[in-house]
Amino acid sequence: MNKEYGFATKQIHGGHTKNLPGALTSPIYQSSTFVFDSAQQGAKRFAGEEDGFIYTRLGNPTEMELEEKLAGLDNAEAGVVTASGMGAISSTMHTFLKAGDHMIASKVVYGCTHSLFDEGLRRYDVDVTFVDTTDTAAIEANIKENTRLIYIETPANPTLDISDIGAIAKIAKAHDCLFVVDNTFCTPYIQRPIDLGADLVVYSATKYLNGHGDVVAGAVTGRKELIDQIHMVGMKDMTGSIISPFDAFLVSRGLKTLDIRMEKHVQNAKKVVAFLDGHPKISKVYYPGLESFKGHEVAKRQMNLPGAMISFELKDGRAAGEKLMDAVELLTLAVSLGDAETLIEHPASMTHATYSPEALQKAGISEGLVRLSIGLEDAKDLINDLDQALAQL
Repeated sequence: MNKEYGFATKQIHGGHTKNLPGALTSPIYQSSTFVFDSAQQGAKRFAGEEDGFIYTRLGNPTEMELEEKLAGLDNAEAGVVTASGMGAISSTMHTFLKAGDHMIASKVVYGCTHSLFDEGLRRYDVDVTFVDTTDTAAIEANIKENTRLIYIETPANPTLDISDIGAIAKIAKAHDCLFVVDNTFCTPYIQRPIDLGADLVVYSATKYLNGHGDVVAGAVTGRKELIDQIHMVGMKDMTGSIISPFDAFLVSRGLKTLDIRMEKHVQNAKKVVAFLDGHPKISKVYYPGLESFKGHEVAKRQMNLPGAMISFELKDGRAAGEKLMDAVELLTLAVSLGDAETLIEHPASMTHATYSPEALQKAGISEGLVRLSIGLEDAKDLINDLDQALAQL
């Protein structure tokens, strides 16, 4: 579609093609395989000599619509959708890394991402160095002759650490490394890493992209030559992490309201942060929109909005955190993020439980850290619930 269209137009119309009955909403192609007109046609499609669908693990019209929509929103050449966020990450890693390679990763990443890098990739003799990627000098210092890939989350889960995408992109290019950014916390509405120099962007589409807590999905966007490799090597042959047509439909439907949802998420988050910051029972609030936050200035440069994820430290540690989470009445005690409901969780024992105690300490994830995914409720109700819960500590 026209690249000059605005974000809202692209999130609604991107990838959509007119179908024979003229339906406003694209149909769900709930088919595992596709019929050939002739044996010759089938052979040509398998040989890559003719475009067309073969088998849903290799491509499906419903999935293709979502891929094109996401690529358009990210200003990327192409995209591929997967069965989960971890499917997107693992398919990417299996495509571009081999035994003997080295990669650099943010020291603070989602717990299962950390496990994939720290345990999964090492099984295949891939060397992984976890670095404070907010410090570009530390990245430079840890690059080796065999470094093939740099991977960051920004903002990082759950500390909200901000890494400078543009600066790291220059380092990656200078050392001929692939540069991958997990943009799940921001979405393309808030941050577009491709525009800042990233080669590939990964998402848990389960989160804000879908936005309704009813699907598990992932995505990767970037240059077509790279996406084609992920699709036909890492995903098709290595992980088999294929999204279902129905799940692809749900994410496409969710994307139609991404901009207005993100605006409300952020409006609510700012009000909740204003309440939490300086509260007598809270020692520290992590939020890119706070001027006191370490990564605030970098966040202002590369993010259109400060996002809707908040973490905070309770003065009385884990026991206070557990009591708080058991005391909330409106907030929902659950992992994940980006849903209409506000979610509260304890990273050290939940989303990041796969970290060793030493890794948690190195990443700055304390026992007293609580993470909030701010939803779409009335902000005053969220604040009132947090107020009554904090009063019980």
